[in-house]
Amino acid sequence: MTERQGPRGRVLVVDDEAGILDSLRRILEREGLDVSVTDSGEEVLAAIRREPVDLVLADIMMPKMSGIELLRAIKAISPAIEVVMMTAFGTVENAVECMREGAYDFISKPLKRAIVVRSTLRALERRALVRENQVLRATLDAGPGASEIIGQSAALRETLEIVSQAAPSKATILLTGESGTGKELVGRHIHRLSERRTGPFVTVNCAALPEGLLESELFGHEKGAFTGATARRQGRFERAHNGTLLLDEIGETSPAVQVRLLRVLQEGEFERVGGQEVVPVDVRVIAATHRNLQEDVATGRFREDLFYRLHVIKVELPALRDRHGDVALLAQHFLHRFAEKNAKRVAGFSEAALKALDAHDWPGNVRELENTIERAVVLCRSEVIGIEDLPQALADNVGAKGRAEVDGIFVPFGTPLAEIEKRVIHETLERTGGDKKIAARLLGIAARTIYRKLDE
Repeated sequence: MTERQGPRGRVLVVDDEAGILDSLRRILEREGLDVSVTDSGEEVLAAIRREPVDLVLADIMMPKMSGIELLRAIKAISPAIEVVMMTAFGTVENAVECMREGAYDFISKPLKRAIVVRSTLRALERRALVRENQVLRATLDAGPGASEIIGQSAALRETLEIVSQAAPSKATILLTGESGTGKELVGRHIHRLSERRTGPFVTVNCAALPEGLLESELFGHEKGAFTGATARRQGRFERAHNGTLLLDEIGETSPAVQVRLLRVLQEGEFERVGGQEVVPVDVRVIAATHRNLQEDVATGRFREDLFYRLHVIKVELPALRDRHGDVALLAQHFLHRFAEKNAKRVAGFSEAALKALDAHDWPGNVRELENTIERAVVLCRSEVIGIEDLPQALADNVGAKGRAEVDGIFVPFGTPLAEIEKRVIHETLERTGGDKKIAARLLGIAARTIYRKLDE
Protein backbone atom coordinates (compact mmCIF):
# COMPACT_ATOMS: atom_id res chain seq x y z
CA MET A 1 0.00 0.00 0.00
CA THR A 2 1.39 3.40 -0.94
CA GLU A 3 0.63 6.53 1.08
CA ARG A 4 0.69 10.33 0.87
CA GLN A 5 0.10 12.83 3.65
CA GLY A 6 -2.56 15.54 3.63
CA PRO A 7 -4.49 17.64 6.08
CA ARG A 8 -8.20 17.16 5.33
CA GLY A 9 -9.08 13.51 5.78
CA ARG A 10 -7.73 9.98 5.39
CA VAL A 11 -9.04 8.06 2.37
CA LEU A 12 -8.40 4.44 1.29
CA VAL A 13 -9.00 3.49 -2.34
CA VAL A 14 -9.32 -0.17 -3.38
CA ASP A 15 -9.61 -1.34 -6.99
CA ASP A 16 -8.07 -4.18 -9.02
CA GLU A 17 -7.06 -1.83 -11.86
CA ALA A 18 -3.71 -0.08 -11.34
CA GLY A 19 -4.58 2.75 -13.73
CA ILE A 20 -7.71 3.67 -11.78
CA LEU A 21 -5.82 3.60 -8.49
CA ASP A 22 -3.17 5.97 -9.84
CA SER A 23 -5.78 8.32 -11.32
CA LEU A 24 -7.86 8.47 -8.13
CA ARG A 25 -4.79 9.02 -5.98
CA ARG A 26 -3.72 12.03 -8.05
CA ILE A 27 -7.26 13.48 -8.11
CA LEU A 28 -7.74 13.20 -4.35
CA GLU A 29 -4.26 14.38 -3.42
CA ARG A 30 -4.97 17.60 -5.34
CA GLU A 31 -7.84 18.12 -2.87
CA GLY A 32 -5.38 17.97 0.04
CA LEU A 33 -6.39 14.50 1.20
CA ASP A 34 -4.26 11.78 2.80
CA VAL A 35 -4.65 8.95 0.26
CA SER A 36 -3.66 5.27 0.36
CA VAL A 37 -4.34 2.86 -2.52
CA THR A 38 -4.44 -0.93 -2.70
CA ASP A 39 -5.86 -3.74 -4.83
CA SER A 40 -6.74 -5.87 -1.78
CA GLY A 41 -9.88 -5.73 0.34
CA GLU A 42 -8.09 -7.68 3.06
CA GLU A 43 -5.45 -4.95 3.27
CA VAL A 44 -8.18 -2.33 3.68
CA LEU A 45 -9.59 -4.23 6.67
CA ALA A 46 -6.12 -4.53 8.19
CA ALA A 47 -5.54 -0.80 7.71
CA ILE A 48 -8.77 0.31 9.40
CA ARG A 49 -7.95 -1.88 12.40
CA ARG A 50 -4.57 -0.23 12.97
CA GLU A 51 -5.12 3.45 12.08
CA PRO A 52 -7.84 6.12 11.73
CA VAL A 53 -9.70 6.10 8.39
CA ASP A 54 -12.46 8.49 7.30
CA LEU A 55 -13.53 7.19 3.89
CA VAL A 56 -13.11 4.11 1.68
CA LEU A 57 -13.64 4.19 -2.10
CA ALA A 58 -14.20 0.61 -3.20
CA ASP A 59 -14.81 -1.12 -6.52
CA ILE A 60 -17.71 -3.58 -6.48
CA MET A 61 -16.19 -6.16 -8.84
CA MET A 62 -12.95 -7.41 -7.29
CA PRO A 63 -11.34 -10.86 -6.99
CA LYS A 64 -11.21 -12.70 -3.64
CA MET A 65 -13.40 -10.21 -1.74
CA SER A 66 -16.17 -8.35 -3.55
CA GLY A 67 -16.94 -4.71 -2.86
CA ILE A 68 -20.22 -5.62 -1.15
CA GLU A 69 -18.45 -8.10 1.15
CA LEU A 70 -15.84 -5.46 1.94
CA LEU A 71 -18.57 -2.89 2.67
CA ARG A 72 -20.25 -5.24 5.15
CA ALA A 73 -16.94 -5.99 6.87
CA ILE A 74 -16.05 -2.28 7.16
CA LYS A 75 -19.41 -1.46 8.71
CA ALA A 76 -19.04 -4.36 11.15
CA ILE A 77 -15.62 -3.13 12.31
CA SER A 78 -16.28 0.63 12.27
CA PRO A 79 -19.76 1.82 11.24
CA ALA A 80 -18.63 5.46 11.30
CA ILE A 81 -16.34 5.04 8.26
CA GLU A 82 -18.03 6.33 5.11
CA VAL A 83 -17.89 4.12 1.99
CA VAL A 84 -18.36 5.15 -1.65
CA MET A 85 -18.84 2.28 -4.10
CA MET A 86 -17.63 2.32 -7.73
CA THR A 87 -18.55 0.04 -10.65
CA ALA A 88 -18.44 -0.18 -14.43
CA PHE A 89 -21.69 -2.18 -14.39
CA GLY A 90 -23.96 0.22 -12.56
CA THR A 91 -27.59 -0.76 -12.18
CA VAL A 92 -30.41 0.37 -9.93
CA GLU A 93 -30.24 -2.97 -8.15
CA ASN A 94 -26.52 -2.50 -7.41
CA ALA A 95 -27.11 0.99 -6.06
CA VAL A 96 -30.00 -0.09 -3.84
CA GLU A 97 -28.00 -2.99 -2.41
CA CYS A 98 -25.03 -0.73 -1.65
CA MET A 99 -27.20 1.85 0.10
CA ARG A 100 -28.99 -0.86 2.07
CA GLU A 101 -25.62 -2.12 3.34
CA GLY A 102 -24.62 1.37 4.51
CA ALA A 103 -22.72 2.93 1.59
CA TYR A 104 -22.74 6.74 1.42
CA ASP A 105 -22.79 6.95 -2.39
CA PHE A 106 -22.59 4.91 -5.58
CA ILE A 107 -20.74 6.19 -8.66
CA SER A 108 -20.38 4.64 -12.11
CA LYS A 109 -17.32 4.14 -14.29
CA PRO A 110 -15.81 5.61 -16.36
CA LEU A 111 -15.16 7.94 -13.45
CA LYS A 112 -15.54 11.68 -13.91
CA ARG A 113 -13.27 13.89 -11.82
CA ALA A 114 -15.98 16.32 -10.74
CA ILE A 115 -18.29 13.53 -9.58
CA VAL A 116 -15.49 11.76 -7.67
CA VAL A 117 -14.43 14.97 -5.92
CA ARG A 118 -17.99 16.01 -5.05
CA SER A 119 -18.92 12.58 -3.65
CA THR A 120 -15.66 12.29 -1.70
CA LEU A 121 -15.83 15.74 -0.10
CA ARG A 122 -19.51 15.35 0.82
CA ALA A 123 -18.79 11.98 2.42
CA LEU A 124 -15.93 13.50 4.42
CA GLU A 125 -18.16 16.40 5.52
CA ARG A 126 -20.71 13.91 6.78
CA ARG A 127 -17.97 11.94 8.55
CA ALA A 128 -16.77 15.09 10.32
CA LEU A 129 -20.32 16.03 11.32
CA VAL A 130 -21.03 12.57 12.72
CA ARG A 131 -17.81 12.69 14.73
CA GLU A 132 -18.67 16.10 16.19
CA ASN A 133 -22.17 14.89 17.09
CA GLN A 134 -20.75 11.80 18.80
CA VAL A 135 -18.45 13.90 20.96
CA LEU A 136 -21.24 16.36 21.80
CA ARG A 137 -23.68 13.58 22.61
CA ALA A 138 -21.13 11.83 24.81
CA THR A 139 -20.48 15.09 26.67
CA LEU A 140 -24.20 15.69 27.22
CA ASP A 141 -24.87 12.09 28.25
CA ALA A 142 -21.95 12.14 30.66
CA GLY A 143 -23.46 15.04 32.56
CA PRO A 144 -21.74 17.54 34.86
CA GLY A 145 -18.72 16.36 36.79
CA ALA A 146 -17.95 13.48 34.45
CA SER A 147 -14.35 12.48 33.94
CA GLU A 148 -12.62 14.10 31.00
CA ILE A 149 -9.65 13.10 28.92
CA ILE A 150 -7.33 16.08 29.26
CA GLY A 151 -4.72 16.89 26.63
CA GLN A 152 -4.18 18.15 23.11
CA SER A 153 -0.92 16.47 22.10
CA ALA A 154 -0.62 14.84 18.70
CA ALA A 155 -0.12 11.42 20.31
CA LEU A 156 -3.34 11.71 22.33
CA ARG A 157 -5.33 13.12 19.41
CA GLU A 158 -4.30 10.18 17.24
CA THR A 159 -5.39 7.71 19.92
CA LEU A 160 -8.75 9.41 20.42
CA GLU A 161 -9.35 9.40 16.67
CA ILE A 162 -9.04 5.60 16.64
CA VAL A 163 -11.31 5.44 19.68
CA SER A 164 -13.99 7.60 18.01
CA GLN A 165 -14.04 5.24 15.03
CA ALA A 166 -14.03 2.03 17.05
CA ALA A 167 -16.54 3.04 19.76
CA PRO A 168 -19.79 2.84 17.69
CA SER A 169 -18.95 -0.68 16.43
CA LYS A 170 -19.69 -3.96 18.17
CA ALA A 171 -16.05 -5.06 17.99
CA THR A 172 -14.07 -6.11 21.06
CA ILE A 173 -11.36 -3.56 21.90
CA LEU A 174 -7.96 -4.21 23.48
CA LEU A 175 -6.46 -1.24 25.34
CA THR A 176 -2.71 -1.49 25.82
CA GLY A 177 -0.10 0.79 27.32
CA GLU A 178 1.94 1.35 30.45
CA SER A 179 0.32 1.41 33.88
CA GLY A 180 -1.20 4.74 34.76
CA THR A 181 -1.97 5.87 31.19
CA GLY A 182 -5.73 6.01 31.81
CA LYS A 183 -7.09 2.80 30.32
CA GLU A 184 -10.23 2.80 32.47
CA LEU A 185 -10.90 6.44 31.57
CA VAL A 186 -10.61 5.61 27.87
CA GLY A 187 -12.84 2.57 28.40
CA ARG A 188 -15.55 4.81 29.86
CA HIS A 189 -15.09 7.21 26.94
CA ILE A 190 -15.63 4.34 24.48
CA HIS A 191 -18.78 3.33 26.33
CA ARG A 192 -20.18 6.88 26.19
CA LEU A 193 -19.56 7.06 22.44
CA SER A 194 -21.17 3.67 21.77
CA GLU A 195 -24.78 2.67 21.17
CA ARG A 196 -24.68 1.02 24.62
CA ARG A 197 -24.14 4.29 26.46
CA THR A 198 -27.57 4.03 28.17
CA GLY A 199 -26.61 0.59 29.50
CA PRO A 200 -24.33 -0.22 32.44
CA PHE A 201 -20.56 0.24 32.39
CA VAL A 202 -19.00 -2.40 34.66
CA THR A 203 -15.32 -2.86 35.49
CA VAL A 204 -13.31 -5.62 37.12
CA ASN A 205 -9.58 -5.69 37.90
CA CYS A 206 -8.51 -9.22 37.05
CA ALA A 207 -5.21 -8.82 38.90
CA ALA A 208 -6.85 -7.87 42.19
CA LEU A 209 -8.59 -11.20 42.82
CA PRO A 210 -7.35 -14.80 43.12
CA GLU A 211 -8.58 -17.29 40.52
CA GLY A 212 -11.48 -18.74 42.54
CA LEU A 213 -12.87 -15.37 43.54
CA LEU A 214 -12.34 -13.94 40.05
CA GLU A 215 -14.49 -16.68 38.46
CA SER A 216 -17.27 -15.95 40.94
CA GLU A 217 -16.88 -12.21 40.40
CA LEU A 218 -17.11 -12.54 36.63
CA PHE A 219 -19.75 -15.22 36.25
CA GLY A 220 -21.57 -15.24 39.60
CA HIS A 221 -22.30 -18.34 41.67
CA GLU A 222 -25.19 -20.52 42.86
CA LYS A 223 -26.19 -21.03 46.47
CA GLY A 224 -23.93 -23.65 48.05
CA ALA A 225 -21.32 -23.48 45.29
CA PHE A 226 -18.63 -23.10 47.95
CA THR A 227 -18.29 -22.35 51.64
CA GLY A 228 -19.94 -19.02 52.34
CA ALA A 229 -22.11 -19.03 49.20
CA THR A 230 -25.39 -18.60 51.06
CA ALA A 231 -27.36 -17.27 48.08
CA ARG A 232 -27.23 -16.97 44.31
CA ARG A 233 -25.10 -14.02 43.22
CA GLN A 234 -24.90 -12.25 39.87
CA GLY A 235 -21.46 -11.78 38.33
CA ARG A 236 -20.08 -8.82 36.41
CA PHE A 237 -21.13 -10.25 33.04
CA GLU A 238 -24.79 -10.39 34.11
CA ARG A 239 -24.59 -6.91 35.62
CA ALA A 240 -23.14 -5.59 32.35
CA HIS A 241 -25.95 -7.06 30.18
CA ASN A 242 -26.78 -4.67 27.30
CA GLY A 243 -23.80 -2.57 28.33
CA THR A 244 -20.01 -2.67 28.46
CA LEU A 245 -17.63 -4.73 30.60
CA LEU A 246 -14.04 -3.55 31.09
CA LEU A 247 -11.69 -6.43 31.95
CA ASP A 248 -8.70 -4.56 33.38
CA GLU A 249 -5.35 -6.39 33.56
CA ILE A 250 -6.68 -9.26 31.41
CA GLY A 251 -3.12 -10.54 31.08
CA GLU A 252 -3.11 -11.61 34.75
CA THR A 253 -5.91 -14.19 34.36
CA SER A 254 -5.28 -17.92 34.85
CA PRO A 255 -5.72 -20.55 32.08
CA ALA A 256 -9.00 -21.72 33.63
CA VAL A 257 -10.49 -18.24 33.62
CA GLN A 258 -9.23 -17.69 30.06
CA VAL A 259 -11.17 -20.78 28.90
CA ARG A 260 -14.39 -19.43 30.41
CA LEU A 261 -13.80 -15.97 28.95
CA LEU A 262 -13.28 -17.47 25.50
CA ARG A 263 -16.58 -19.28 25.68
CA VAL A 264 -18.61 -16.24 26.67
CA LEU A 265 -16.97 -14.19 23.91
CA GLN A 266 -17.67 -16.88 21.31
CA GLU A 267 -21.10 -18.05 22.40
CA GLY A 268 -22.52 -15.15 24.42
CA GLU A 269 -23.40 -17.48 27.30
CA PHE A 270 -21.95 -19.05 30.45
CA GLU A 271 -22.84 -20.96 33.62
CA ARG A 272 -22.52 -19.54 37.12
CA VAL A 273 -19.98 -21.18 39.41
CA GLY A 274 -21.58 -24.30 40.89
CA GLY A 275 -24.52 -24.19 38.48
CA GLN A 276 -25.69 -25.84 35.24
CA GLU A 277 -28.14 -23.24 33.99
CA VAL A 278 -26.92 -21.55 30.78
CA VAL A 279 -27.11 -17.77 31.13
CA PRO A 280 -27.27 -15.80 27.85
CA VAL A 281 -25.69 -12.35 27.93
CA ASP A 282 -25.20 -9.43 25.51
CA VAL A 283 -22.05 -7.57 26.56
CA ARG A 284 -19.49 -5.47 24.69
CA VAL A 285 -16.08 -6.39 26.12
CA ILE A 286 -13.15 -4.00 26.43
CA ALA A 287 -9.96 -5.62 27.67
CA ALA A 288 -7.00 -3.71 29.07
CA THR A 289 -3.45 -4.69 29.92
CA HIS A 290 0.04 -3.30 30.42
CA ARG A 291 1.54 -6.64 29.38
CA ASN A 292 2.70 -7.69 25.91
CA LEU A 293 0.08 -10.36 25.24
CA GLN A 294 1.76 -11.49 22.03
CA GLU A 295 4.85 -12.43 24.02
CA ASP A 296 2.63 -14.18 26.58
CA VAL A 297 1.02 -16.17 23.75
CA ALA A 298 4.46 -17.19 22.48
CA THR A 299 5.46 -18.44 25.94
CA GLY A 300 2.14 -20.23 26.51
CA ARG A 301 1.07 -17.93 29.33
CA PHE A 302 -1.95 -16.59 27.43
CA ARG A 303 -4.31 -18.49 25.10
CA GLU A 304 -3.79 -17.67 21.43
CA ASP A 305 -7.49 -18.10 20.54
CA LEU A 306 -8.55 -15.74 23.34
CA PHE A 307 -5.91 -13.21 22.27
CA TYR A 308 -7.33 -13.00 18.76
CA ARG A 309 -10.87 -12.71 20.15
CA LEU A 310 -9.76 -9.70 22.18
CA HIS A 311 -7.42 -8.23 19.57
CA VAL A 312 -10.10 -7.18 17.04
CA ILE A 313 -9.22 -3.51 17.49
CA LYS A 314 -6.10 -2.55 19.42
CA VAL A 315 -5.72 0.93 20.95
CA GLU A 316 -2.26 1.80 22.27
CA LEU A 317 -2.39 4.54 24.91
CA PRO A 318 0.62 6.86 24.77
CA ALA A 319 2.88 7.27 27.78
CA LEU A 320 2.80 10.72 29.39
CA ARG A 321 6.42 11.37 28.39
CA ASP A 322 5.31 11.08 24.74
CA ARG A 323 2.40 13.52 25.14
CA HIS A 324 4.33 16.73 24.53
CA GLY A 325 2.57 19.76 25.98
CA ASP A 326 -0.02 17.81 28.01
CA VAL A 327 1.76 17.83 31.40
CA ALA A 328 0.95 21.49 32.10
CA LEU A 329 -2.71 21.05 31.09
CA LEU A 330 -3.12 17.95 33.24
CA ALA A 331 -1.32 19.55 36.18
CA GLN A 332 -3.64 22.57 36.11
CA HIS A 333 -6.68 20.28 35.87
CA PHE A 334 -5.58 18.26 38.91
CA LEU A 335 -4.69 21.44 40.81
CA HIS A 336 -8.24 22.79 40.47
CA ARG A 337 -9.75 19.44 41.48
CA PHE A 338 -7.64 18.96 44.61
CA ALA A 339 -7.77 22.62 45.63
CA GLU A 340 -11.57 22.39 45.68
CA LYS A 341 -11.50 19.01 47.41
CA ASN A 342 -9.20 20.28 50.18
CA ALA A 343 -10.76 23.78 50.38
CA LYS A 344 -7.42 25.44 49.61
CA ARG A 345 -6.80 28.67 47.68
CA VAL A 346 -4.18 27.46 45.21
CA ALA A 347 -4.35 29.06 41.78
CA GLY A 348 -1.32 27.92 39.80
CA PHE A 349 2.34 27.00 39.56
CA SER A 350 5.57 28.93 39.64
CA GLU A 351 7.65 28.94 36.47
CA ALA A 352 10.28 26.72 38.08
CA ALA A 353 7.63 24.22 39.23
CA LEU A 354 6.14 23.99 35.74
CA LYS A 355 9.56 23.41 34.22
CA ALA A 356 10.36 20.72 36.77
CA LEU A 357 7.04 18.98 36.03
CA ASP A 358 7.69 19.16 32.31
CA ALA A 359 11.26 17.84 32.65
CA HIS A 360 10.24 14.71 34.59
CA ASP A 361 9.89 11.40 32.70
CA TRP A 362 6.75 10.31 34.64
CA PRO A 363 7.35 6.53 34.73
CA GLY A 364 4.00 6.23 36.56
CA ASN A 365 2.31 8.31 33.83
CA VAL A 366 -0.88 10.27 34.53
CA ARG A 367 -1.50 8.46 37.82
CA GLU A 368 1.90 9.56 39.12
CA LEU A 369 1.28 13.15 38.02
CA GLU A 370 -2.13 13.15 39.70
CA ASN A 371 -0.65 11.94 43.01
CA THR A 372 2.17 14.47 42.76
CA ILE A 373 -0.23 17.39 42.29
CA GLU A 374 -2.48 16.23 45.13
CA ARG A 375 0.54 16.12 47.44
CA ALA A 376 1.66 19.56 46.29
CA VAL A 377 -1.76 21.10 46.86
CA VAL A 378 -1.97 19.68 50.38
CA LEU A 379 1.55 20.84 51.33
CA CYS A 380 1.45 24.21 49.57
CA ARG A 381 1.51 27.22 51.94
CA SER A 382 0.72 29.92 49.38
CA GLU A 383 -1.54 30.42 46.38
CA VAL A 384 1.16 29.24 43.99
CA ILE A 385 2.78 25.80 43.98
CA GLY A 386 6.55 26.28 44.02
CA ILE A 387 9.45 23.98 43.42
CA GLU A 388 9.70 23.42 47.18
CA ASP A 389 6.22 21.84 47.19
CA LEU A 390 7.22 19.11 44.72
CA PRO A 391 8.94 15.79 45.51
CA GLN A 392 12.73 15.91 45.73
CA ALA A 393 13.10 13.90 42.51
CA LEU A 394 11.45 16.76 40.62
CA ALA A 395 13.12 19.51 42.62
CA ASP A 396 16.52 18.10 41.65
CA ASN A 397 15.82 19.33 38.12
CA VAL A 398 16.12 22.91 39.34
CA GLY A 399 19.27 24.86 40.16
CA ALA A 400 20.07 26.61 43.42
CA LYS A 401 18.41 29.87 42.33
CA GLY A 402 15.20 28.19 41.27
CA ARG A 403 15.97 28.39 37.55
CA ALA A 404 15.36 25.17 35.61
CA GLU A 405 18.53 23.54 34.35
CA VAL A 406 16.69 22.10 31.35
CA ASP A 407 14.25 23.39 28.77
CA GLY A 408 14.83 27.04 29.74
CA ILE A 409 14.76 30.18 27.62
CA PHE A 410 17.69 32.45 28.44
CA VAL A 411 18.33 35.90 27.05
CA PRO A 412 21.24 38.27 27.73
CA PHE A 413 20.80 41.38 29.83
CA GLY A 414 19.45 44.30 27.80
CA THR A 415 17.57 42.24 25.22
CA PRO A 416 14.58 44.29 23.91
CA LEU A 417 11.16 43.16 25.19
CA ALA A 418 9.90 42.61 21.65
CA GLU A 419 12.75 40.17 21.01
CA ILE A 420 12.11 38.35 24.31
CA GLU A 421 8.42 38.03 23.43
CA LYS A 422 9.32 36.67 20.00
CA ARG A 423 11.69 34.07 21.46
CA VAL A 424 9.15 32.91 24.04
CA ILE A 425 6.42 32.46 21.44
CA HIS A 426 8.65 30.58 19.01
CA GLU A 427 10.10 28.33 21.75
CA THR A 428 6.64 27.51 23.07
CA LEU A 429 5.41 26.68 19.56
CA GLU A 430 8.40 24.42 19.06
CA ARG A 431 7.65 22.57 22.32
CA THR A 432 3.97 22.11 21.35
CA GLY A 433 4.76 20.84 17.87
CA GLY A 434 3.46 24.02 16.24
CA ASP A 435 0.02 23.78 17.88
CA LYS A 436 -0.95 27.43 18.38
CA LYS A 437 -3.98 26.66 20.57
CA ILE A 438 -1.92 24.74 23.12
CA ALA A 439 0.83 27.37 23.00
CA ALA A 440 -1.74 30.10 23.65
CA ARG A 441 -3.12 28.22 26.69
CA LEU A 442 0.35 27.72 28.12
CA LEU A 443 1.21 31.40 27.60
CA GLY A 444 -2.12 32.61 28.97
CA ILE A 445 -3.06 34.53 25.83
CA ALA A 446 -5.62 34.17 23.06
CA ALA A 447 -4.70 32.09 20.01
CA ARG A 448 -5.45 35.06 17.76
CA THR A 449 -2.74 36.99 19.62
CA ILE A 450 -0.17 34.39 18.57
CA TYR A 451 -1.33 34.61 14.95
CA ARG A 452 -1.06 38.42 15.09
CA LYS A 453 2.40 38.34 16.68
CA LEU A 454 3.64 35.88 14.06
CA ASP A 455 2.29 38.07 11.28
CA GLU A 456 4.11 41.04 12.79
